[in-house]
Amino acid sequence: MKKTLWLAAPFLLLPALSAQAQSSEFNLICSAQAAWCNMLAVTFEKSQGVKVNMTLKGSGEAIAQIMAERANPKTDLWFGGTGDPHLQAAEQGLSMEYKSPTLPKLHDWAQKQAQQSGYKTVGIYSGPLGFGYNTELLAKKKLAVPKTWADLLKPEYKGEIQSANPASSGTAYTMIATLVQLMGEDQAFEYLKKLHGNIGAYTRSGTGPIKAVARGEATISISFVHDGPGEKAQGFPLETITPSDGTGAEIGSMSIIKGARNLDAAKKFYEWALTPSAQALGAATLQFQLPSNKETKVDPRVPDFRKIKLINYDYAKYGQTAERRRLIQRWEKDVNSLPR
Repeated sequence: MKKTLWLAAPFLLLPALSAQAQSSEFNLICSAQAAWCNMLAVTFEKSQGVKVNMTLKGSGEAIAQIMAERANPKTDLWFGGTGDPHLQAAEQGLSMEYKSPTLPKLHDWAQKQAQQSGYKTVGIYSGPLGFGYNTELLAKKKLAVPKTWADLLKPEYKGEIQSANPASSGTAYTMIATLVQLMGEDQAFEYLKKLHGNIGAYTRSGTGPIKAVARGEATISISFVHDGPGEKAQGFPLETITPSDGTGAEIGSMSIIKGARNLDAAKKFYEWALTPSAQALGAATLQFQLPSNKETKVDPRVPDFRKIKLINYDYAKYGQTAERRRLIQRWEKDVNSLPR
C-alpha cells in the first residue's frame, strides 16, 4: 500500500506543479520612470516569488509594440504611462476585462478610468501637466518664469524650451489634447505652430525634457510637474509651475494584455500594484504622482490638486484610437514639418 501511494503521489502533484510553473514569471512593459519600475520589479519578486521580465518603454512605444504583437502577445501586463493609450488598447481589444476587488478603495478618477474602458484598464496614479524651469539659467539669462501657456510664445524663449514628441510620448499627446480642449482645435494648432519656433528639441521620452532642464541642457520644459520634485531632491536647480489659464492631468494606468500567456502571475502583480504598500514605492523612488488607492500615504511633495486649475479632461474621447491618431498626424503635418 505504501508503495502504491508513493507511486501515485507524483501524478497527483502534477497539476499543482504545472500551475506553479505558469505563475513563476511574467512579461511586463513598464512606462513609468526607470527607478520606480525597477523598484516595483525587485520588490514584487522578493515578496511574491514571481520573476518579472521587464521592458522599459514610453507609452507611445508601448502601445505600438502591443499592437504589433496582437496576433501573438508576448507581453502579459502594461504598467504606467498616460491613460490615453491604455484606453486605446482597451478600445481595440488588446487588453482584457478584469474587475479588481480593490476598485472600491480607489479614488473616483481611477474607478472612472476603469469604467470608461469596460474594466480593461485601471488608474494607478494621476499627475498634472505644467512647466519645469531651471532657476539658475533663468536668472543668468534674465528670463521670467512662464506662468501661462501664452508666456511660452514670448520671443525671448526661442530655443529655450524642450517638449517630447507626441508620436512616442504620452506626455506630449496629453499636451496636445489639453490645448485642444482649452482653446479649440484650430486655435490650439495655431498655438503649437508658434510654440514650435521656440522649441530647442523634441525628445522621445516624456521625462526627457525635465531631466534636460534639471541638468542645465535646456531652460524650460513642458512636463508633468510630479517629475520635478525628484530632480530637485537630487540637488538640481529645478522648480515647476502649472499654467494659471488651465491644464490637464494624466491618469497613469495599468492593463492586462488579452491573450497573456502568464495570466495568473499578471493578475497577482495587478492586485499587488493596487495596494498602499506597493503604491508607496513611487515616492520611495522620488516619483510624486498622486496614488490611486485612497489608503496610500501621500508624500507632501505630491502636487496639491486643490491649488491647480484643471480642465475637465475628456479621457474617453482623447483615448480613442482614431482621435489620437488624427491629432498626432495633424501635429506631424502642420507643426513638426515646419522649420525652427
